[in-house]
Amino acid sequence: MKFIMNTLRYKKMTKRIILLFIFSIVFIYNNNAQTDSLYLLIEKGNKAYTESEFDIAINSYEQVINSGYSASELYYNLGNAYYRTLNYKSAILNYERALLLSPDDENILTNLDFSRNHIQDRIEEMPKFFFAQWLDNFVNIFPTKTWSIISISSFIMFLILAVLFLFSRIHFIRKLAFVFSIFILFFSSISFYGGFTQNKKRTSHSEAIVFSSSVIVKSAPANSGTDLFIIHEGLKVKIIDTTEGWKEIRLSDGKIGWLPEETVVEI
Repeated sequence: MKFIMNTLRYKKMTKRIILLFIFSIVFIYNNNAQTDSLYLLIEKGNKAYTESEFDIAINSYEQVINSGYSASELYYNLGNAYYRTLNYKSAILNYERALLLSPDDENILTNLDFSRNHIQDRIEEMPKFFFAQWLDNFVNIFPTKTWSIISISSFIMFLILAVLFLFSRIHFIRKLAFVFSIFILFFSSISFYGGFTQNKKRTSHSEAIVFSSSVIVKSAPANSGTDLFIIHEGLKVKIIDTTEGWKEIRLSDGKIGWLPEETVVEI
């Protein structure tokens, strides 16, 4: 089983390094010296990973991210490097960040599951209503950028059809343009919703990963609060409120409580 998992990760990592190499090539043409240094850092990280120098790879990828650049391949590779150093909480954090940019990527999902197998907490998720689950699946079909392209393209098509409807003298064309413009406008609106929702998920930082080895969750944002339950590193939680050094969180099974903000890292 371990051999199979390592083989799968090697194949996936090879694919991601190729994609990340393409991503780094784009940097060269962007225009300044910083771009060249980032390109070199990515190359350094890729080379270090293939030579099993995972700490060097981590440092290189982190420097690129701290410079303000992000890509799902970058977070994925960083997650893989952390996984190989047995730092599962950091691996999970970066796989989750990669998933925000590529929400339907099977490789990311698979490696995220591998990492979760190594954490202590096993929390059963509350079932979602059918429509809510369907809506989540629909929004996750494409990342934000793809939804935006679809929305803008379909809206331009709507405008073209609207012009045909308003100015064409042929009754059949006007009728056809009207029918299709309604359909295209609806499609554009749905695409806009998908892009807006994906972007909100990516930028809201409403979820976090527990980074402390164990945390006592309190009933109130104070050390004097009642102890409710204990959670451990690597667990994903939803942030529902923040106040003066404390965060109110909800677990996937519905439990709610407060914990010190320094015990979690936002996705």
